[in-house]
Amino acid sequence: MRFFAHGNANPMDFTVTAPPLDLREAIAQRIDQKTKPLGALGRLEALAMQVALASQSLTPAIRAPQVRVFAADHGAAAAGVSAYPQEVTAQMVGNFLAGGAAINVFCRQFGLPLRVVDAGVATELPEHPLLVRARVAAGTNNYLQAPAMRSEELAQALESGQRMAHALADEEGCTLLILGEMGIGNTASASLLTACYTGLSLAQVTGRGTGLDDAGLARKLALLERALARGGVPQDPLHTLAEYGGLEIAMMTGAILGAAQRRMMVLVDGFIVTAAVLAAHALAPAVLPYCIFSHQSDEPGHQRQLEFLQARPLLHLGLRLGEGSGAALAYPLVCAAVGFLNEMASFQSAGVSEAV
Repeated sequence: MRFFAHGNANPMDFTVTAPPLDLREAIAQRIDQKTKPLGALGRLEALAMQVALASQSLTPAIRAPQVRVFAADHGAAAAGVSAYPQEVTAQMVGNFLAGGAAINVFCRQFGLPLRVVDAGVATELPEHPLLVRARVAAGTNNYLQAPAMRSEELAQALESGQRMAHALADEEGCTLLILGEMGIGNTASASLLTACYTGLSLAQVTGRGTGLDDAGLARKLALLERALARGGVPQDPLHTLAEYGGLEIAMMTGAILGAAQRRMMVLVDGFIVTAAVLAAHALAPAVLPYCIFSHQSDEPGHQRQLEFLQARPLLHLGLRLGEGSGAALAYPLVCAAVGFLNEMASFQSAGVSEAV
């Protein structure tokens, strides 16, 4: 799909090519010849197959992995769709930059480089070496009253995300992009997007977000029903993203598309990041072979998203934090899958007899 950015005569190209399957048999044989019973490494074998096919190599490598946490504010937060006030977005960005959040801890533990991307935080943020400035606007509009984004804002966010992914691949040799997010009100946006992209009802895909009580959840659902009554269910995936998305979700959508165009694997976090995958999938279904779904969130809509995409998450730990925390925790499993494929001895090389 090609999309014209505002003021740009050249269209953005969101075309993604699925990995060829020519190597599948050779990869399967390589996995089966390792010193183990057939299938004994379970999901790791399927993960090794996915990474090898995506990279089109019998010896794939995880090189220069990067974590990007995209942050933005949502105009609908003031209406009460979240248990927290909007200023928490900027406060949490400060926490990320100071190294005090869960994602910082996990990144330090696994040696992962982290950058925070300002896609549209309402508060002006101070300079910081870990901050990537890509601010499109001071948050989105309130989708209860108008579309969340103008078409030119959506175009800018998509293009910025795509360019970031291309640069990581082309300039740093990155083969694995780990995505996270921060934005008060973004579970509400993700619920609206999920309902539109999957055809499910809002009741099926709306949860407590940052911890709403029963009354708060009922209010959130009623507000989202109002938003959907205003904007409808657009048939065009870009229209959907403009109506109900967040700038961080739109920028992640561009990053997912850009990563897949460079055969880069994307390690997907929870509900919000998977909403961006739904948008990317609606634009280019061939993105899915490049997406590794790290875990199943406790947010009820996440299970529905995964079912719609026919995706199997690696972990189910009851997480619902966001930030990329679940994806970071799954990172060692991706490394283990690639590691056994490249380093584990075969029956022949180890002189071990095969099953009879």
